[in-house]
Amino acid sequence: MTLSSDRIPVIAGVGEIADRPKDVTQALEPVVLMAAAARLADAEAKGLLAEVDSIDIVGLVSWRYYDTAALLCEKLGVTPKRAVYGPVGGESPIRYLHEAARRIANGESVVSLVTGGEAQHAVNHAKRANVELPWTPYAVDAPRFQRAADYVHALGVRQGIAWPINVYPLYDIASAHAWGQTPAEATAESAQLWSANSKAAARNPHAWLRKELSPAEIATPSDDNRMISWPYPKRMVANPNVNQGAAIIITSLAKARAAGIPEDQLVFIGAGAVANEPRDWLTRPQFAQSHAQAAVLNAMLRHAESFDAVELYSCFPVVPKLARRTLGLGLDQPTSVTGGLSFFGGPLNNYMSHAACAMVREVRAGAKRGLIYGQGEFVTKHHALILGREPQVRDNAPDALIDMKAQATADPMLGPPVPIDETPEGEGTLETFTVVFDPAGRPDFGAVVARLGSGARTLARVPATHAAELSLLMSTGQFPVGLRGRISTDASGLPQWRAAHA
Repeated sequence: MTLSSDRIPVIAGVGEIADRPKDVTQALEPVVLMAAAARLADAEAKGLLAEVDSIDIVGLVSWRYYDTAALLCEKLGVTPKRAVYGPVGGESPIRYLHEAARRIANGESVVSLVTGGEAQHAVNHAKRANVELPWTPYAVDAPRFQRAADYVHALGVRQGIAWPINVYPLYDIASAHAWGQTPAEATAESAQLWSANSKAAARNPHAWLRKELSPAEIATPSDDNRMISWPYPKRMVANPNVNQGAAIIITSLAKARAAGIPEDQLVFIGAGAVANEPRDWLTRPQFAQSHAQAAVLNAMLRHAESFDAVELYSCFPVVPKLARRTLGLGLDQPTSVTGGLSFFGGPLNNYMSHAACAMVREVRAGAKRGLIYGQGEFVTKHHALILGREPQVRDNAPDALIDMKAQATADPMLGPPVPIDETPEGEGTLETFTVVFDPAGRPDFGAVVARLGSGARTLARVPATHAAELSLLMSTGQFPVGLRGRISTDASGLPQWRAAHA
């Protein structure tokens, strides 16, 4: 039996837009960016947008609408049977692509659209200039997404470690220490990967910052590269201050051929995999690796021994550093075809929509098989997908139809949650840490994750006045992981940490 071409999912068209008007009042609002990107994708897809029956919209942050899906459909003049506005998560664009492919493979959809847009640059600029944007009125009382403070452990919130920029460094330090690196070696690896990302962004016409940077320019703090959260300066951090939109049109091979889309334009969607870590990062057993990430990427390796191109999520350096080791990639192998969230731009949850567009172009240019991998929240949600030049079929069914849930592989490795002591007293062993900097680039406070003699964990603060401890944490010679210290709860109810020698 030959697999019917009306069940083989393909990407028929992609579109991107980067909006940088000199007058902020002329900036395009997010839903208009989505519509513009969708029309660009439709130009490639030979008008298939008019027949769209399913739309997935990446959850946006820079602006709020009462009904984003209805507003977009109105602007596009379409009436799909299904239009869904999704939750937040950097992995969500890949999930939407994978699910759209599965619906086509199952005969539940014929033409699908995945799109997203953000205009944080315009919003920030308008606030600074005290200018009102002539956009669809901001929906003040519309339902909002969950914020980190809604699910992060209360101790993390009270200690001010409730944002990704303060949590990913904990993984960077713990993993680098586990690999036997010095702080200087870990920073050098991050800088080399980010320098390669800057080169990819310089080649990408849709990138926000199109300038090649050397590893030294990325790693060295300066007036325009201040430290944000140790060990990350600004150029190692995702840049959400952009106005960008992206769209992907997915259909079946039969439908694409009937529309007259050239064969060399079509990119086939293959297998995907998904797994999550426990949502409360503070209770996870360790910070030296992500078992969910490894389960997802190993599932992809079971489908393809190697990839001609990869896009590894790059909100912060530790993500591709962990991933490249699982995939067996050398430090000299690029981990982004898009440019990364620091240089291409980090349009909040929508970066991987742009990454999918970039990977489509890479496959069209000759790459036989590409891997796109996204991540959400605090090293929490992981999703990967294979895009290829040829149909990816196994057991007479498209690979996209295979339900690649990697959670069953990850769960046995995750381990039980660690109990948290919010009011500790006594000795504690340092597991990992970061130092948070103020807007002027000065150390504001340190944050230490420590294990107590009881086996419980706590999150303790190192005040800015404790200069000796902060210098110890920011040593470039060695990580103080494993160091014993004294932990006590202060009058405000917050644990504080002092090195044993202090």
